[in-house]
Order: sequence, then C-alpha cells, then structure tokens
Amino acid sequence: MTQPTDTTPAAPAVLNAVDSDPRTMAWMVGSPPPLDKQVRYADGSMMRFPQSRWANSHFRELVPTKLIARGHGPVFPLPRAERQDLDAVQFTPIGATAPMSWAESLLANYTDGIVVLHRGQIVYERYLGALDADTAHIAYSVTKSFVGTIAACLVHEGLLDDSATVTHYVPELAGSAFGDATVRQVMDMTTGLQYSEVYTDPDAEIWSHARAGGLIPRPAAYQGPDSFYEFLQTVKKLGAHGEAFSYKTINTDTLGWIIRRITGLSLADNLSQRIWSRLGVEHDAYITVDAAGTEFAGGGLNTTLRDVARFGEMMRNGGRVHSDQVVPQAVVDGIRRGADPVKFAPAGYHTLPGWSYRSMWWVSHNAHGAYMARGIHGQAIYIDPLAEMVIARYGSHHIAGNLGIDPHSLPAYHAMGLHLLRTG
Repeated sequence: MTQPTDTTPAAPAVLNAVDSDPRTMAWMVGSPPPLDKQVRYADGSMMRFPQSRWANSHFRELVPTKLIARGHGPVFPLPRAERQDLDAVQFTPIGATAPMSWAESLLANYTDGIVVLHRGQIVYERYLGALDADTAHIAYSVTKSFVGTIAACLVHEGLLDDSATVTHYVPELAGSAFGDATVRQVMDMTTGLQYSEVYTDPDAEIWSHARAGGLIPRPAAYQGPDSFYEFLQTVKKLGAHGEAFSYKTINTDTLGWIIRRITGLSLADNLSQRIWSRLGVEHDAYITVDAAGTEFAGGGLNTTLRDVARFGEMMRNGGRVHSDQVVPQAVVDGIRRGADPVKFAPAGYHTLPGWSYRSMWWVSHNAHGAYMARGIHGQAIYIDPLAEMVIARYGSHHIAGNLGIDPHSLPAYHAMGLHLLRTG
C-alpha cells in the first residue's frame, strides 16, 4: 500500500453534532424548501448524513407506515425529579485515557434525545437535533427487542414452541436457510445464514433486503424480490445453525412472520394489544411497511422518547405497569439471564466482552445485570436493575454500527448508574 503524499486527496471531514444540527442546516424549511434543502426517499437523501438527522425524526413523512395504537386508556405520568448534577458525571471512553463528561458524550454520539429514569422518575431529559418530546423517532433495531419480547410471551403462553422448526409455522420457508432452523435459534440469532450486515459494503445482503422491503430506492432495472416475505424465501444457508451468535436482521423479520401466522394479527396489532396500549404511553407509535403492507420487524418502529422509556421501565419492573402484568415475570427473568456468552464471543464485538443475546435483547452479564435494546446510529434502551435506572436514547450518528458509538455510550451509561447508586 502506498503512503499518502501531499497530492493524496484528504477524506472529507464529517460535520460535528453542532454543525450538522438539522435546525442549523435548515432542512425542509420553506414553502417549498429550496431543492438543496429537501430530504427525500426517492433520491436516497433521507439515509445520507447529515440529512438523516432530520429524516430520523420525520420517517412518516417519507415512507409508508402502519399505526400502533396507544388505545383509550389513561396516560401514566412519569414523575419528574430532575437533577442538575448529572451533566458533570465523568467516565473514560473505551480505548481512551482522558475522561469525558456525560454532557460531552451527548455531542460525541450525535444524540437527538435522551431521558434517564431513576426509580421511575425522570431525573434527566434533553432534546437536540430535530427531536422534541412529541415527535416520533425511528428506533431501528430497538424494534427487535419488542418483537423478541412478544415471541417470548407466546412461548410462555404455550402458543409458540421455540424448539420447533420455523417451517412448522411457516412452511413457505422450507426451501430457504430457515428450513431446518428452530424458532429459538431465530430468536437468539444463532442461525447459519448467508447474509452480511456490514453497512459499509454496498454488496452486502442487508441492502438487497432493504430494497426488497422498500426501505431504500430500487434501481430502474430492479427485478429482485418485491417484499420482505419474498426476500426471506431466497436466503441461503451458510454454516450450521445453533453454533454461534451472528447478528442478522432477517431473523427478526422471520420471527415477525411466525408471530403473524400463529396470532392471526398484524405485527402492529400485536405490538398495540400486547404492549403499547398497556404502558400508559402519551402517543401512538408507528412502524414502516413494505409495498404489501408487511411491517419491518427488524427495524421499523417509531416512537417518542418518553414512551420508549416507559417500555424499558416496564421491563425493569419485572414486566409490570402499576397493577397490570404486561409481560410475565418469567419472560423478563429469562431475558435478563441471557444466553451463552461462549456462543456470543465469535461475533467479535470488542466493546461487548462477556455479553450474550437472548430473545433479541443484548445482555451484559455485568455486576449490575444490565441489558439493552440496541439500534444502528445510536438508538438504545439501557436497563440497569441494580441502579434502578433506565436510559432511553435516540440519535443520528454518522456511523451506523454501534461498535463506533459504544465507546462513548456504554461507559457513560454505567457511570450514570454508579452515580445514581452512590447519590440516591
């Protein structure tokens, strides 16, 4: 490899969180907005940084979606006990030697909004970018933890046998890589699939999946699968099932198909009836759909920040919201116990040593028993049972994969838990 010279073009600088703020950049301002300030689906600009910082808080204006109704029950207020000492909480980022403050980490990770609950009270809440308290933000793969929780509930209720093969419920997948996989292998992502989720590789299967589901524009001569269902039937096997964790979004879309098949309800209705309408949320949620109206189980959920925090608080409380047992305690306990870290290790997540993956939740196995829902570009629900803390965060980092975001997030979350433990 040659060494750079004075004539070697420099890599373009990435705008920082302040300079890329959608309000500063004035995306979609005007009647109509100037062409160079428009964010669109058709030209792919909604998925490009820095336009994505606006789009992540405006998905419903850009792609088709389905409602996840909050129902007609009362809103359960989150009491406020905001603290002025939390911005100064210190931690050392992974791989660094110099400390950083909580407030500094929000800009380092392009945070759009973050809320910290301690014992069910809001102790910290901030909004940046295009987000505010009443605006929904794309949750990306945080969606998976909702879907995995529903599946785990169905297993608990005896409606779903996680030792059965996928084809027991969805025979249409018999000719695919999922043909001889068990439901549990899908739920814990220990399937052997020919599917790359390397976002920087334009030839990775994740992009074929996205085009099939209409998540990104298709080229003019496109002749590939026309829906999520069609794409899943084309997936080929690579390696053996059950041997190691390998993160692949198509597992969740397969699980969504199973849930729809055995309940007879759409995924949106399952989410509404089983979870969303029982949390006392402030707002309806919504989820993106393909051309056939099939929900993107792997990453299409959009919610407001405080409402997704309510989901985390329900899980922290053993599945209970006031007197309603929304998720069985046994399901929550099973998720918290996690899976086998030995099977997780080969995936090579250097920021997650000793972790595992269970029912589409990331489990730390640390001294606090912390576990997470995680999504690209920095979406997170972080639950610290020992500290009685839930952190919900929405963001728009220019890096998709969390390995580029974890260094300034995971130690910050743990430091916040330690601080709340010490100070009450």
